[in-house]
Amino acid sequence: MSLPAAPFGRVLTAMVTPFKEDGSVDLDAVARVASHLVDHGNDGLVVSGTTGEAPTTSVAEDGEILRAVIDAVGDRATIVAGIGTNHTEHSVELNEQAQKVGADGVLLVSPYYNKPTQAGLAAHFEAVAAASELPIMLYDIPGRTAVTIAPETYVRLAGNEKFVAVKDAVGDLFRGTQIMAETGLTFYSGDDVLNLGWLTHGAAGVVSVVGHVAGVQYAEMVAAIERNDLDRALAIHVELIPVVDAIMGHAPGVMTAKAALQLLGVLENRSVRLPLVEADDDLVGLVHEALASAHLLPAEGDS
Repeated sequence: MSLPAAPFGRVLTAMVTPFKEDGSVDLDAVARVASHLVDHGNDGLVVSGTTGEAPTTSVAEDGEILRAVIDAVGDRATIVAGIGTNHTEHSVELNEQAQKVGADGVLLVSPYYNKPTQAGLAAHFEAVAAASELPIMLYDIPGRTAVTIAPETYVRLAGNEKFVAVKDAVGDLFRGTQIMAETGLTFYSGDDVLNLGWLTHGAAGVVSVVGHVAGVQYAEMVAAIERNDLDRALAIHVELIPVVDAIMGHAPGVMTAKAALQLLGVLENRSVRLPLVEADDDLVGLVHEALASAHLLPAEGDS
């Protein structure tokens, strides 16, 4: 099947933000993770999203992280800056900064905790959009935000050319196909458990957490679908079931993704900022077992 045009790439990972043991941002490790991801199947990165622990980083830190990623891989991948907060002026500031630093686009999640009306959602999105010329991927994840972007709100926003895509973590494939058909917006899977389903229902790509360890596999899944080899795409999905479960099914993905990157030798530690705590030995063991079962760990003796 022919996948729709992908304005931000096909396989994007919502990248973790590495920290030093003292909790400060490790910019050398930021560049190392970004390079690893682009070397392993990702043609796009989302920086300072939820998996990047953006609620705990400052505007200045977000700018430094974004600059480090662009310097490392900006010539090889689409770089999308997370700018979503529940404070419109804060998101405006982040959008302005993203354009100045050189991002290719931005990810804008619904305001969380506030539970605005649909009119409030639309007004928030439009105010943030006015702050830069960057194309926007909206992020609909009611499990975290307590609100769902309504179809009529998507229709309203689709009239603004800056809104080009949606990262969907609502979990309703039929609803998504309806919105795509009505608005022309490009959809991305925002939920690793549904990556195959979304790609076969008209999505252009995935924004993944499991992509920290399976970017190559997801790129192969996309390629298989494009050549109408659904058997191979399904086989990849099945091969990754234990990995998706380990990364996404037991703790916030940032905790398990950092544990996985440490097991792969990409990160020296798995430090996170409160209110998260780093993965304990049991969780690390679960991730190790899943990666081993999918043959994603380096062979003994490999560097």
